[in-house]
Amino acid sequence: MVYFVGAGPGAADLITVRGKALLERADLIIYAGSLVNPELLHYARKKCRVMNSASMTLEEVIGAMKEAAARDEIVVRLHTGDPSLYGAIREQMDELDKLGIIYENVPGVSSFSAAAAAVRCEYTLPGVSQSVIITRMEGRTSVPDRQTIADYSAHRATMIIFLSAGLLDKLTSELIRGGYKAATPAAIVYKASWPDEKVFRCTVGELAQTASDAGIIKTALVLVGPFLASAYERSRLYDPTFSHACRRAAVEKKD
Repeated sequence: MVYFVGAGPGAADLITVRGKALLERADLIIYAGSLVNPELLHYARKKCRVMNSASMTLEEVIGAMKEAAARDEIVVRLHTGDPSLYGAIREQMDELDKLGIIYENVPGVSSFSAAAAAVRCEYTLPGVSQSVIITRMEGRTSVPDRQTIADYSAHRATMIIFLSAGLLDKLTSELIRGGYKAATPAAIVYKASWPDEKVFRCTVGELAQTASDAGIIKTALVLVGPFLASAYERSRLYDPTFSHACRRAAVEKKD
């Protein structure tokens, strides 16, 4: 049995209870060594075999899973954050389907959630943004048609930009080309939830210089949007003048 497990954003205690339990039972752990906190491997049994997938190909990863499955062993494929985001798990699942190997997905806490905690902000503020766009800059790997940074910037929604810390000059140009102003609030969150986490607040126009001054070229998320500012509307969920299924309005709303 193979388990694709989300390791969480970085801090070892942010893995889920289910994920931790599987690490403690695993016969083989294949982990993304360049991204996953190695402290998580402390949960493994002494007899557990550990493989670092950073230098492995898809074929090598599947080969290791196949051998372990033939011995009826428990395999944990440990991915950073939540495996469904930039985890390249679809191709692994497809190969396991071809081999008839049973697998299960165990979600994890994504770094974009940890980044919100780090900047102490809410992505979906009433009157500001009710949509969150998770995307990345086009680099060595292309993005599909009509899914560029500029395309998404036109929506003026909250943007969470992965895998782009080394492309901030171009990112800034694309954000502005799409409709954001240079003065739009932004933030760079380096290694969200790790012990060496750092947060840098700036504007869209200051992104590249801010990262350069801090020496940040990777392992960082870029947050963009007015949700980082101070203005917003009060939520109606807890408004005493608003009725919903669990509570009647306590007072009349005054115009």
